[in-house]
Amino acid sequence: MADWEVRPAEAADVEAVAELRAVVLRADLERLGRYDGHRVRQRLRDGFAPDHTWVIEVGGTFAGCVSLRPAADAHWLEHFYLAPPVQGSGIGSAVLGGLLERCDHEGTLVRLNVLQGSPARRLYERHGFTVETEDPVDVFMVRRPAPPVRDRYS
Repeated sequence: MADWEVRPAEAADVEAVAELRAVVLRADLERLGRYDGHRVRQRLRDGFAPDHTWVIEVGGTFAGCVSLRPAADAHWLEHFYLAPPVQGSGIGSAVLGGLLERCDHEGTLVRLNVLQGSPARRLYERHGFTVETEDPVDVFMVRRPAPPVRDRYS
């Protein structure tokens, strides 16, 4: 796994994140007949919340992002994108595992949606997400918090 770190996002990160989103989602959106370069970037700009977003850097360079937005009944995992050169390196799994560990500690349900046919779905399933509902474009998944680990002296 490469030398990587996570830092809180800043408002100035929005354009890098919007561009990465367009790159990462393009193949899946084209397959689904829904790719519009302007729209895919603008939807990110419209919903970007730096207070709930982290930037992933590899070797000091922007390589991805992830958001964990609190909602009434759960946290929503959103905008989880990694640059193609670092996909499959274990960074995504490590970042996701850290966020889920935090949610488990808080006892918080986590929800997300992933595009139909996206290879990212396998990552989410490996981390305990299950399908809640789906439509022709999106698969909505949920992960219940893992029970606290008890040692034999508890």
